[in-house]
Amino acid sequence: MSKDIVLENVSKSFGDVRVLDNLSLTFPAGEITCIKGASGSGKTTLLKLIEGVEQPDSGAVTGVSGKMAVVFQENRLSDNFTAVSNIRAVTGHALSKDEITGHLRELELGDALTKKVGEFSGGMKRRVAIARAICFDAPLVIMDEPFKGLDAALREKAIQYVKRHTAGKTLIVVTHDDADVQLLGGRLITLE
Repeated sequence: MSKDIVLENVSKSFGDVRVLDNLSLTFPAGEITCIKGASGSGKTTLLKLIEGVEQPDSGAVTGVSGKMAVVFQENRLSDNFTAVSNIRAVTGHALSKDEITGHLRELELGDALTKKVGEFSGGMKRRVAIARAICFDAPLVIMDEPFKGLDAALREKAIQYVKRHTAGKTLIVVTHDDADVQLLGGRLITLE
């Protein structure tokens, strides 16, 4: 059973720049939380603290245990691999090739299954990054602007895909788009 993720009085600075100041938040287990805020408000830093990539200068982050799946701001794909191979790189053989291609088809990537990812458009790469995180099948899914670069129709399709495959999981999504928040339907936290 996953637990709530709790940030208690968390502060984080980089040099002389204080990015987060005495921040306390709760991310309820099994629910969707969206994070919005202006550039530089600390959204990505907040995610890195939850991921354990960064440590707070003060305060505590609790409730994070077990494996997590992440969609980073950058796609972090291997351009010389196919989409299936990129997903297999994190899932191993936990999913069959047919299961992986099913995920890619849900995201309208069925026509590109034999191409190397280096030949993909930015939006196609973004959808592979989303599918990779979903296929990793973790109880905690963290996404940093996962739908950027997708047109409105693909964005809606990708959001419905994410919601379908993360039901009952803790999903934390950073976005700049009010439409994403509405389509995801989760709690909204706005960083000042």
